Amino acid sequence: MIEHFLNDQQEPKVVEKVYSRLKELLPAGEETLYIAVQKMPVVNLQPDSIVVTNRRILFFSYANLGLSIKFVDFIWKDIADVSMKEEIIGAVFTIKTTKGAEMGVDYLPKVQARKLYQFSQECRENERKREELQRIQHAPPVEKPVEQLFAPRPVPVEAPAPPQPPTPTPAPAPEQAKPDELTEKLKKLKMLFDNGLISQEEYNTKKLDLLSDF
Repeated sequence: MIEHFLNDQQEPKVVEKVYSRLKELLPAGEETLYIAVQKMPVVNLQPDSIVVTNRRILFFSYANLGLSIKFVDFIWKDIADVSMKEEIIGAVFTIKTTKGAEMGVDYLPKVQARKLYQFSQECRENERKREELQRIQHAPPVEKPVEQLFAPRPVPVEAPAPPQPPTPTPAPAPEQAKPDELTEKLKKLKMLFDNGLISQEEYNTKKLDLLSDF
């Protein structure tokens, strides 16, 4: 059942565990397209993984000392951008949401990261076409003008009343933008990571916890 998800040297045990969870999560009609599994250069006991379906992208990571696995998902409509960067060892795959959140996994095998990027771009394009089709289907019909069979009778024109000076209306007070709590927390977490105060693994784990809470 999972053999076609092992064509790019994915870890079979991880794929099997993720796929069994997907069968419980995904509704009818949602198809799993690709599964990528992180491969750390030294110890690879609890790797993260990324799943692409025709409706969403899911990030899986181990929790409770490897006894359970948790995830966070994003539907394609909420994905603003996907990117892939190849490094000396493996590659980094990252997504950005329309709300400014960012999620990524490093140390992905390069061939898996490329496939992940390819499938993600195809799904985003399909979502764009679907939204465009819905917009066209729900657009109001254009009414055609009815030709006049008889010339209209002339209507007497009254002299226009003198224009009244416009009444000044007070300008509306600018609304103060409410800070996005999730974005602020993610920025602070990114700052800790950029300053070397937390590791890449701690950064990914804390980011998953923040996104799961919202």
